[in-house]
Amino acid sequence: MAEKILIVDDDADILQLLSMRLTAAGFEVETADCAEAAVNRLDLSRPQLVITDMRMKEMDGMALFEHIHRTMPALPVIILTAHGTIPDAVAATQRGVFGYLTKPFDSAVLLDQVKKALRVSAGAAPRQSDWRANIITQSPIVEDLLARAQLVAQSDASVVIRGESGTGKELLARAIHNASRRSGKPFVAINCAAIPEQLLESELFGYVKGAFTGATRDHKGLFQVAEGGTIFLDEIGDMPLLLQSKLLRVLQERQLTPVGSTQTIPLNVRIISATHRDLKEEVASSRFREDIYYRLNVVELSIPPLSGRREDIPALANHFLATLAEKYHKNINGFSPEAMEILVSAPWPGNVRQLLNVVEQSVALCTSPLISPVLVQKAIHEEGQITSLEDARKRFERDYLIRVLKITEGNVTQAARLSKRNRTEFYKLLQKHQLDPSEFKQA
Repeated sequence: MAEKILIVDDDADILQLLSMRLTAAGFEVETADCAEAAVNRLDLSRPQLVITDMRMKEMDGMALFEHIHRTMPALPVIILTAHGTIPDAVAATQRGVFGYLTKPFDSAVLLDQVKKALRVSAGAAPRQSDWRANIITQSPIVEDLLARAQLVAQSDASVVIRGESGTGKELLARAIHNASRRSGKPFVAINCAAIPEQLLESELFGYVKGAFTGATRDHKGLFQVAEGGTIFLDEIGDMPLLLQSKLLRVLQERQLTPVGSTQTIPLNVRIISATHRDLKEEVASSRFREDIYYRLNVVELSIPPLSGRREDIPALANHFLATLAEKYHKNINGFSPEAMEILVSAPWPGNVRQLLNVVEQSVALCTSPLISPVLVQKAIHEEGQITSLEDARKRFERDYLIRVLKITEGNVTQAARLSKRNRTEFYKLLQKHQLDPSEFKQA
């Protein structure tokens, strides 16, 4: 099987020229016209080598290399540039770039570099810690969790990852995939709560041409895209009951049927799920099927909230600071001791995601070498003003019910009619929000 090479350049002529030469040399070639497109394609295409231009809009070649080096450290990168200098070449190779060639390039030299890079790629055994390289921790609790995750990765057992929103459930799922024998195959993530219910089935299992209005061609579902690899079902607790039964059939039979088709397709994927809900409680409330719960929950891993591993906050904050200072082109050396003390003692209901947002706002507004406590305190306060979507919905629903009851002076029949709900349903809403309609009646 031909080695796969991903070429990244915003010059269409260079892309075509490189593609022709490397295809003629017997390689399988994929192209991307910008670094952002290349990042999106890396997990799915899993190339053995990346060749990228240095100067591109937005994200340049070195930024792309840094991303690859963090996420796929064994993947070699060759950089092409028309602006090369010897110091640039030395700096790039010192940072880990495999090759650095100036344009116009000599085809023979390029092919020689490509063959050398592919030999390195084929022989590169991942270091013991490569699989968890993106997880920054000094917490014994998290280290224990990672040790269990590495053991689980050696099998094909289905895993459920539990944790609050923003704790890094997808990061742990990717680490398990990287540590498994499936690491060379795709890792595909889907948020079950973010896709409308009517689209979720076709996104997961695909559809055939003519299956519904607008289905003008066959479409592979994400399970097919993940063939041989891992599919990560985030917020599995929000999956509709009807779709849960179809997913159960797929898990039992190891095959799927695209929407609108009668043909079954064999399936070889590992499933990792994640949820912020208590699935046992969801099963008890009949909101989650018990049979699929036991299929998915062979192994359960729980990520502690950030408030339960405060020893990680300084390392995480400094890591985010280094990345964001480079992004905003700022020379910031760190946090003042008082600022770090505020970070460590903050409640962090939004966990690591909230910490990242606070650090980013602090970096964006910082005008000195050290981030001050005032900046951190302001960022935490502003972050705290934004509630979760679920809390906002509850607040809106309660305020709406109070307004309707005030208008109708506590008359439930009229209030239900105004809100276009039947009396039984309206009473349930009142009980949910602990509202007594008699309190709104005029004396």
